[in-house]
Amino acid sequence: MRALRRVKAFAPATVANVSCGFDILGFAIEALGDQVTVSFNDEARLRVLRIEGDGGKLPLEADKNTCAVAIHAMLLHLGSRQGMDIILEKGLPLGSGMGSSAASAAAALVAANVLLGEPFTKAQLVPFAMEAERVACGAAHADNVAPAILGGFVLIRDYHPLDLVPLPVPEGLYCTLLHPHLELRTEDARSVLKQQVSLKDATVQSGNIAGLVAGLYQNDLALVSRSLKDVIAEPSRALLIPGFYALRTAVMQEGALGSGISGSGPTIFVMSPSEEQARRVGAVAEALYQELGLGLDVYYSAINRQGAHVLETA
Repeated sequence: MRALRRVKAFAPATVANVSCGFDILGFAIEALGDQVTVSFNDEARLRVLRIEGDGGKLPLEADKNTCAVAIHAMLLHLGSRQGMDIILEKGLPLGSGMGSSAASAAAALVAANVLLGEPFTKAQLVPFAMEAERVACGAAHADNVAPAILGGFVLIRDYHPLDLVPLPVPEGLYCTLLHPHLELRTEDARSVLKQQVSLKDATVQSGNIAGLVAGLYQNDLALVSRSLKDVIAEPSRALLIPGFYALRTAVMQEGALGSGISGSGPTIFVMSPSEEQARRVGAVAEALYQELGLGLDVYYSAINRQGAHVLETA
């Protein structure tokens, strides 16, 4: 069998937190994502040759680029000094709350892993991607990178040690992603969070995350709807997103299951029981943001069950 010299992979956008699951729950979406091509070089170092679609904002330096940082963590674990060249094609807007940095790291890792003969399972790649998140936003969380790599809904039961739990995806579940034309840095969105929460809020949040997981397992969309409530992070972060509460009221009146901030924002996700419902929600959102005088990108997506995967090999 001929050894591979180049692998191109895709990783999807993700919704992290999913309202009540702050830093412990995320899911992958279809269509949107990043593509990364990884090839061997003979220089025993990682090089980011080119980045497309970022408007020149992302660093080419290997110690600052999420693709290279993730691959470096993997090679370090293997004790390998293999050199690799990286080309990143951004399909996700930066600072959008749709797991942009996670998608880059996930695609890079899947490509590099295949190039090396797949020494790791997909789940084993997640800690390496978390190191890239540490560089990107200062926190090595997994609620974007785990679903970006594995697909579907993923619960992070614990971080020490890392314990990932893939969850079932109810039939018909659809998502509308609403991306207002403003950039919100993850660091800024994390800085507004309270460092302590009340016992009452912790109890409410625990009930909601338990209810959401139960709803996914039982294919009970009514229970999913009742559980999509966040009393810890959302009250602080919603103030950074114009029209957030007006939008929530409008989409719930339209029949949505629930809504919340995707990751750290400003993207808002809305869950619906069908694609038709998801598109009605999108039309309502567009009208509302037109009144606010703020541009809005609208995406419709089923839940991506595949996660990061190879597109081409050579």
